[in-house]
Amino acid sequence: MLQDPLFIIVVIAVLVVLGILMVGIGGFAKGGDFNRKHANRIMRYRIIAQAVAVVLILIFVLIRRSGG
Repeated sequence: MLQDPLFIIVVIAVLVVLGILMVGIGGFAKGGDFNRKHANRIMRYRIIAQAVAVVLILIFVLIRRSGG
């Protein structure tokens, strides 16, 4: 499975979502000017990254189910 390029792309997409989530949580916890300026933008980036990750996961599952 680690040899499958699509699996590697899915893992990278999930890690990107995790990274964006951690930046958002860190900014929210710290508060201040950074949170006021960037909180909504970071949330939008996370939602877009999650959507991409979910689509990639679905594609991966469909390809694996069909025997590819």
